[in-house]
Amino acid sequence: MVRIGLFLAFLVIPVLEIWFLIQVGSVIGGWETVALLIADSVLGAWLVRREGRRAWAALRTAIESGRMPDKELADGALIVAGGALLMTPGFLSDVFGFFMILPFTRPIARRWVSWFLGRRVRSLAARSPYAPLFDGTAGFGRAGGFDEAGGFGGPAGAGRGRVVHGEVVDD
Repeated sequence: MVRIGLFLAFLVIPVLEIWFLIQVGSVIGGWETVALLIADSVLGAWLVRREGRRAWAALRTAIESGRMPDKELADGALIVAGGALLMTPGFLSDVFGFFMILPFTRPIARRWVSWFLGRRVRSLAARSPYAPLFDGTAGFGRAGGFDEAGGFGGPAGAGRGRVVHGEVVDD
C-alpha cells in the first residue's frame, strides 16, 4: 500500500507541477515564469538560512537549559524538508516548502507531522510481534514495565504472589 502511494506520488506530483508551470506560463509568459521561479528560490534560500539559524539557536538554548528539545528538533526537520521542497522547481512544492519554513505556519505543520507520525507509529506497533508487551496484556504493570512493588513484573513474574527477599548462597 505504501509503495503504491509513493509510486503515485512520484508520478502525479511532477505531472501536476509541470501542468501548473504551463498554466502560469500561459498567463504571465515564459520568461516571467522563470524569473518568478528564480525569485522564490532566492527568497526561500534566504528564509531557510534565517530560520535555520533561529532553530539552531533555540536548540542550543534548550540543550543548555537541560530540557528535551523536541519542538526545536521538529522545527529543524521541518526547515530542512521545506528547504528541499523549495529547491525543487515548481510552484506547488514551493507552497508546501514555505508552509514548513515560515515561523507562523510551522506550528501547524509541526502538529500535522506529529499527528501523522503518531498514527504511523501506532499502526506499526499494533502489527509488531512485540505489541502485547506494550499494550498491558502481557503482565506488565502500569508504570512502564514495573509492578506495584517496584520490581519488573514481566510475563514470568506476573501473578506469582508475594515476593520473598533473600540471599542466594553458592556452595
